Amino acid sequence: MGTVMKVDNQPYVVIYTQQVHMGRGGSILRFKIKNLVTGIVLEKTFKGTDKAEEADLERGKASYLYKDENAAYFMNTQTYEQFDLGLDVSAEKVGYLKEGVEVDVLYFEDRPVSIDIPKKIVLQVTDTVDGARGDTAQGKVLKPAVVETGLTVNVPLFVKQGDLIRINTETNDYLERVSE
Repeated sequence: MGTVMKVDNQPYVVIYTQQVHMGRGGSILRFKIKNLVTGIVLEKTFKGTDKAEEADLERGKASYLYKDENAAYFMNTQTYEQFDLGLDVSAEKVGYLKEGVEVDVLYFEDRPVSIDIPKKIVLQVTDTVDGARGDTAQGKVLKPAVVETGLTVNVPLFVKQGDLIRINTETNDYLERVSE
């Protein structure tokens, strides 16, 4: 899993594999693959004689600039060239990014197709409700908070507007309050 292959001139990453043994013959491999450009997930079956072409991928670094209603814009930190990725590909990741954050970029045939963001990121809380005394009687109680990028995260009752918090970008979970 994690292997990248080329199918119909598009890069796909393998997210699940299963080997099935046939009664008298050989075996087949079933793959669940995700298109790195469109995000579409497909199931493919390969017989023993089928071959998959390895996708030619390159990695690089870029700095997040801004987003609009259609795309997110980045600048390559080596060449200073600007490029955009459609929000259909990057929307859930861009919600964690503020201007200047460095991301890893995956290039397919010299074209950026995907980004990887840091696993933990620090953002400022811009809006949240105050917790009332006695709300902790049931144990761990969370409340919604909006951070500076517009993303909503569930946080403990003691987090206030203006606090800096660390968020796990893979699970959208609050990790800790950060002092400046």
